[in-house]
Amino acid sequence: MFLLFEYCKLTIMDKIEKIEEFYKRKFNWVPENIQKDIGHFNVFHLDPYVGKNAKPVPYRRRDYYKIMLVKGSGSIFYADQVIEVEKQALSFSNPNIPYKWENTENIDSGEFCVFTDAFFHQFGDLSQYPVFQPEGTHIFELTDEQAGRIKNIYDRMFDEIESEYEFKYDALRNLVFELIHFAMKMQPAVKSNKSQLNANQRISAMFFELLERQFPIDENHQQVKLRSAADFADQLNIHVNHLNRAVKETTQKTTSQVIAERILRESKILLKHGSWNVSEIAFALGFTEATHFNNFFKKHVQLSPMKFRNT
Repeated sequence: MFLLFEYCKLTIMDKIEKIEEFYKRKFNWVPENIQKDIGHFNVFHLDPYVGKNAKPVPYRRRDYYKIMLVKGSGSIFYADQVIEVEKQALSFSNPNIPYKWENTENIDSGEFCVFTDAFFHQFGDLSQYPVFQPEGTHIFELTDEQAGRIKNIYDRMFDEIESEYEFKYDALRNLVFELIHFAMKMQPAVKSNKSQLNANQRISAMFFELLERQFPIDENHQQVKLRSAADFADQLNIHVNHLNRAVKETTQKTTSQVIAERILRESKILLKHGSWNVSEIAFALGFTEATHFNNFFKKHVQLSPMKFRNT
């Protein structure tokens, strides 16, 4: 079991592309100013890397953020979803969710910026914005007018990064925030509830935070540890019945259903886009036996894991 754990850890780490690897893959060079402590930012034109010149982009997680304006049609594999872009779109990717673009021969042009989490250290918490959250919207189809406004923001980024202005990286952070808020304003307005959350809502929120901390499976989370309602109740120091009532009230689902759906979603990602065998996936997701994982998966998908992988 220990050897399997170490193997899983190594193969997961191989799947995470670091910012230095991005530069090597895309440009065959690495800038000298990548500093882990103060963060890194850069902005590029997409034009040389699309159409006939497009390079394959692996389906994997990255250790950096990327915001991209794409003009043209294509398919993006995002977590366990496939999203079709018809004309032009703004996309947000983050270190927690694997993705890749396909059919890039139909993409004409675009711009993108990349930055590390450290670039925003003490300047804001990116995880609070829905565009970077697991359940948020990450791809925004744009009208011509919207695409023009986004293009203007990127043009200002290019001007700023090439300038000699002493505080240009502060200005660039502001432009990144412009992109984030532009996209968020496109989403349907949600009425703000100013009233204090009741006890069940607070408990449910803490449960979901604990659940999401276990994902994605990477070098920091090699194996799911909390698998049952009782496990979560112990962590929250409440009775399991109290947790079950809270989750049921806020989601209309049982705690076990919510946990199973999240594990199932991760299993689909690992099966479709990973190289592990079924036993390794079962171990990473906290199943004691591969047969238990097989039965779990077949119950929810009506296919065995191997048949699902091969479809």
